[in-house]
Amino acid sequence: MLQVLADLISHGATVKRPQAKNLDWLELDDGKLQDAFPFWAPVDIRRVQASLQNLGLLLIDPDTQAPSNYFFAIDEVDDGNVASTKTRLSQRSGAAIATGTASLMPPNWQPDDGWIQQCKQQGIPEQFARSLVTEFVAYWRERGEARFSWGSAFCKRALKQWREEQTRRGAYELASVMCAEWQPNPDAVGILEIAGVNPSFIEDAIPEFVLYWRESGMVNGAWNTKFIEHIRRQWAKFSASFAYDDIPRPINADWQPSADFYEILQLAEIEADYARRKIPEFVMYWKDSQQVKPSWNTTFLQFIKQDWARQLKQLDSADKTHAEDQSIAGSNQQKIREKFQQIADRSWAE
Repeated sequence: MLQVLADLISHGATVKRPQAKNLDWLELDDGKLQDAFPFWAPVDIRRVQASLQNLGLLLIDPDTQAPSNYFFAIDEVDDGNVASTKTRLSQRSGAAIATGTASLMPPNWQPDDGWIQQCKQQGIPEQFARSLVTEFVAYWRERGEARFSWGSAFCKRALKQWREEQTRRGAYELASVMCAEWQPNPDAVGILEIAGVNPSFIEDAIPEFVLYWRESGMVNGAWNTKFIEHIRRQWAKFSASFAYDDIPRPINADWQPSADFYEILQLAEIEADYARRKIPEFVMYWKDSQQVKPSWNTTFLQFIKQDWARQLKQLDSADKTHAEDQSIAGSNQQKIREKFQQIADRSWAE
């Protein structure tokens, strides 16, 4: 693309632009660009243009009068010598395409910022990409092969290595054991937050998720993937049931949960009277804290579910402490397990 554009600028009618007054600008529309690069699809033309822009080699300025027209200029054309410009551009990009020659791997080769930027656009962390440089240089110096663009070869190698690394991480997660200290990784939490899930909602759901999978008997699984699916379903249910309002408001002294709240409470097999007894304590706490919430129904439901589960766990611990009465303890433990299974939502585990 640099070669073709340089030839067009050398032999075509150019103008001066305010963006870079010392450069010669050539105006081309989409049709002329396609004629100049018939071997590329329009999406490929835009991709290569963006790559050259990121490297600082190509300047593109839209024509405000004609939306399909663009002005193009090659940076560093300050002496009118296109050949020397191509050489400088080749040195700057780490490639030998402009001169038409291939080169051996230099002993001190490093990818410039443009190639690192391309890696980051593929989702590859910069630290991971730079960690591959030493091995990459040693490999190609031992092979003794010449390349037109070492930067391009490096990006391809980095992408392959990053995909293999992601596969290894996934395999590690599949082999991991669910433990009491399990926490979702930052990537999983970030995906949920981008989807609009309240961070407090995510945090409150972790103990229930861990408890279910530990008691289910499964010792391995893609826990982060399962957690994302679980939270998305739970959040959708809450949002639909409570008509979630994102405007935070303080709690009123006479606040009462809505009818929808008691319907969901009934589905969760939690006693309505138990929830009603907790309302004065709930209202007093949040009035004293002077905090605001977008949905007090959602906050109260989370509180009741946690408090109910905590009470069941305390009963379970008490039964284990009094293990001398095996028949009574066994009966209570079974009831507690059945009760907890009733209030736990397992649709996301199927």
